[in-house]
Amino acid sequence: MKLCHLLFLVLLLISLGPLRDCEEQQDREDKIVIVTVATKETDGFKRFMRSAKHFNYTVKVLGRDQKWKGSDDMSPGGGQKVRILKAALETMKDEDKIIVFVDSYDVIFASGPKELLKKFVQAKHKVVFSSETLIWPNRHLEDKHPHVQEGNRFLGSGGFIGYLPNIKEMLAEWAGEDNDSDQLFFTKIYINPEKRESVNITLDSTCRLFQNLHGALDEVVLKFEDRRVRARNLLYDTLPVIIHGNGPTKLQLNYLGNYIPNAWTFEMGCTVCRDDLLPLENLKENEYPLVMMGIFIQQPTPFLSVFFERLVKLQYPKNRLKLFIFNKEPHHEREVGSFLHDHGGLYLDIRYIDPKHEIDGTTARNKGFNMCRKEKDCDYFFSLDAEVALTNENTLKILIEQNLPIVAPLLTRIGRLWSNFWGALSADGYYARSEDYVDLVQGHRVGIWNVPYITNVYLMKASLLRSELSDDDLFHSNPNDPDMAFCQHVRDKGVFMYVTNMETFGHVLSTENYQTSHLHNDLWQIFENPKDWQERYIHENYTQIMRGKMIETPCPDVYWFPIFNDIACDHLIEEMEHFGKWSGGGNTDDRIQGGYENVPTIDIHMKQINFDKEWRQFLLDFIAPITEQMYPGYHTKCATPLNFVVRYKPDEQPLLEPHHDASTFTINIALNSKEVDYQGGGCRFIRYDCAVEAPRKGWAIMHPGRLTHYHEGLPTTSGVRYIAVSFVDP
Repeated sequence: MKLCHLLFLVLLLISLGPLRDCEEQQDREDKIVIVTVATKETDGFKRFMRSAKHFNYTVKVLGRDQKWKGSDDMSPGGGQKVRILKAALETMKDEDKIIVFVDSYDVIFASGPKELLKKFVQAKHKVVFSSETLIWPNRHLEDKHPHVQEGNRFLGSGGFIGYLPNIKEMLAEWAGEDNDSDQLFFTKIYINPEKRESVNITLDSTCRLFQNLHGALDEVVLKFEDRRVRARNLLYDTLPVIIHGNGPTKLQLNYLGNYIPNAWTFEMGCTVCRDDLLPLENLKENEYPLVMMGIFIQQPTPFLSVFFERLVKLQYPKNRLKLFIFNKEPHHEREVGSFLHDHGGLYLDIRYIDPKHEIDGTTARNKGFNMCRKEKDCDYFFSLDAEVALTNENTLKILIEQNLPIVAPLLTRIGRLWSNFWGALSADGYYARSEDYVDLVQGHRVGIWNVPYITNVYLMKASLLRSELSDDDLFHSNPNDPDMAFCQHVRDKGVFMYVTNMETFGHVLSTENYQTSHLHNDLWQIFENPKDWQERYIHENYTQIMRGKMIETPCPDVYWFPIFNDIACDHLIEEMEHFGKWSGGGNTDDRIQGGYENVPTIDIHMKQINFDKEWRQFLLDFIAPITEQMYPGYHTKCATPLNFVVRYKPDEQPLLEPHHDASTFTINIALNSKEVDYQGGGCRFIRYDCAVEAPRKGWAIMHPGRLTHYHEGLPTTSGVRYIAVSFVDP
């Protein structure tokens, strides 16, 4: 019986052992205190605190609101941190405390206290410093560093962990100035064998606890685990707990911070995108933040009238918008003037700098910032370049609700990987492609991303212009262009810039090869900006044709369908009248092969206004698919078509006698409206005694040209009638 009791007690003790070990482990984890010095709350500090909160670390922040005197990352300094830390630890009495001292502006946690404690205990020393591959700031001390069996030899002062008494012993020797080097102070203790042994210091040589990025960028990659992300050191196959973007590696840390510890994962997507939002939905219109919108027209820009149309449709109270418009191009004064005349009265205020002011875009951008900076009621500055096609009417609201210091909507050039942000920078500060760039641009990873460069469109809190970015000139920095200079200023001040691809916002137009020699230059944009060209000129019901709708058959093998909207028709007519060189209507015509026209019209050929290539592309993109649908088995490449605009007037050429067209098929597009612009007109197919007598503006008639469809143009009895004609596959 006693043996049974004894056995029971043994089993009970065995079963309670793991529980007691867990409790002891938890007690020891609770002894960990993260200590950092932060004299102000930068964006980097806020990120540090979010990652610490994620893992339930206890954080003690020292030095709040003190003036920083300790230099920066790129030059020796940091003694102020040591002084502040020394004073703070003198008030701590619990000798079991485990102090983790780290920088905060450029540090993130990748794992929690349990793993940190386990790896610290395994180091079998009382104080463990982070390690570096590079010695700094005194290279002459290299030989005095002890050799290590594996890993980095040199001490990094940006992170260390140790028991309170040992760290106090180490700090007791500090008697330096605030601008003295903390790195050099700790290094001299470490390379002194007696002091190293007394304090019991070692280095985290293989980056199990701390990962300093400087000198190790090629060694560190993201490791995606189940619902979390780690940084992995490939050289030592370790998973560091604390990641430090020391020295010139801040941007690389920003990249890692887009994922670590779980900001974005494959399983959950973006987990932080809904944090700290600033909802607008319950605000009255007069309670909305006041936004100064800077509009910059710095070069000849296609579809500028569409830009202003979208601006008017932007879903934001116009009595909470002030406009700062800079226009460098005399060519665009007509569009700007039209917008100001028609809609200027809707806005709270407008300041227009026209080409006569003769200032450059860099100066104009600084002026816009200064206006917002000086006006106390300005809450945001929204910078918008004219080449931005902002198709999402809620863009401004969405950006404000993100509640970020600077945020840009992700835009691309259609069909290209070009975008309005850079995922990384090269060593000389220019574009470099980050590992995730293509995934962000193509929408395979959706979220909000900390990036080093944005351009074309962005929203900025005006409070930044009165604090970190209070410099009157943020856009000059030789040899950088204005946007590069601005982004460099922002990065230098430790302010984060973000780009969001959580919504589809629009795209950026190509301004290459945009000519201003015509009346309506946008007509020539079918190659450079085909999607915008289509939206501007093609009939809104065109897409229904490919679904078998909207096509009528007024006569045998004659098809009638919408192709152009009113704007396209008006622009074509106005362009031809602006050119003005109408043919005489005689049989002799040196514009065509052979020089003789059997059935002449009063017309202007597309070639005469250098529009032939663009018109052929229009035929290929929008007419050929319908041809192949209506005439099965026939495939056209729209080779060498004859394209022209015809003008019918009662006192000039009212009609066209019966004839066949020199084409396989013909396209005839009505460019204006019967009963409004003219009377009479139409087309009659004689063999079928069938006519289309009320052509609809923007609708095309498609019919065979030879043999079967002998036809005539019916008399125009008043007004002026215009049609666009193509003889396809002559």
